[in-house]
Amino acid sequence: MIKRLLPLLLLTLVSLDGWSQDPQFSQFYANPLYLNPALAGGALAPRATVNYRNQWPSLSANFVTTSFGADVFLPNYNSGLGVLVTMDSQGLGNLKSTDVGLQYSYQIQLNDLTSLRLGIQGGFASRTLDYFGLTFGDQYDNGGLTGQPSKDPFATGGPNVFYADFASGLMLYSDWYWVGASAHHLNRPNQAFSSLTEARLPVKASLQAGLRIPFAGYTFLGDEIDKEKSISPAILYKKQGKYDQFDAGMYVTIEPLVLGAWYRGIPFKKYAQNINNHESLIFLAGFRQDKFSIGYSYDLTISTLGASSGGAHEISLSYVFAPLDPKPKRSKSRKRQLSCPKF
Repeated sequence: MIKRLLPLLLLTLVSLDGWSQDPQFSQFYANPLYLNPALAGGALAPRATVNYRNQWPSLSANFVTTSFGADVFLPNYNSGLGVLVTMDSQGLGNLKSTDVGLQYSYQIQLNDLTSLRLGIQGGFASRTLDYFGLTFGDQYDNGGLTGQPSKDPFATGGPNVFYADFASGLMLYSDWYWVGASAHHLNRPNQAFSSLTEARLPVKASLQAGLRIPFAGYTFLGDEIDKEKSISPAILYKKQGKYDQFDAGMYVTIEPLVLGAWYRGIPFKKYAQNINNHESLIFLAGFRQDKFSIGYSYDLTISTLGASSGGAHEISLSYVFAPLDPKPKRSKSRKRQLSCPKF
């Protein structure tokens, strides 16, 4: 039992006074509410999303993250509302967290071509350390394991903590470009399991930008309006505590297919001697049909962990329902959907 308990004791000590980092998604545009609260209502219609990520599945210390999002645009108020639930499990499921956030965004039409969205998020989170899978001394007799529940206080579960969490963001965009910024954990909540210490969650700041470049001859008009053909180079930079990361890549959309390739890392920066900040190469394939989208991506690990870690598998699902305003006015100044890629 000591051998099984020791890793948990070490995990507990680290968790009492350590720095945490947020889960990340390679298909960040397929999880818009997680990326930036300003994207709530960005589809200009009710939308539901599901994202699943399994990072380093070949290791016992893997990370499994699932998020569920729903948002809607209220045209009479130029506003978007969203709700996001994110569940994260680390290791063998011993360290778990659940975050629930409510979002509000407001859209401002700056001119005929450009719009600005401002968003805020407020919510709460729980973090639990679970001693699942352990057996204790009072569960054994001369014949071995009895199968009876233990009365040891550790067997009833581990410590947990609850805290409030806040975020904000903005997004400037037109039909062909977008640039945004967001900041999460503005209140730097304390994640420590013990009241005797602090483990403040660092603010996560991120920048997002990209272009949507239609293929030559593609007009976005007539029969082509629902059959996008474009190239979308994009970047994402994020920083949390002393760590930062940079994603750069490109989507190629020939509806109903979407393909993408990405690099994650900062090649000129080292966090320690002889350790380069190369994280992964990411490959994506997606399918869009009417209002439904599905995407799969694989992260090929190029860090010191190597491909033996199993990389990361990620799946995204999205469905956009009919707009609340089924007959929008057609004019040059009409509201436009965000030009960000769907994956």
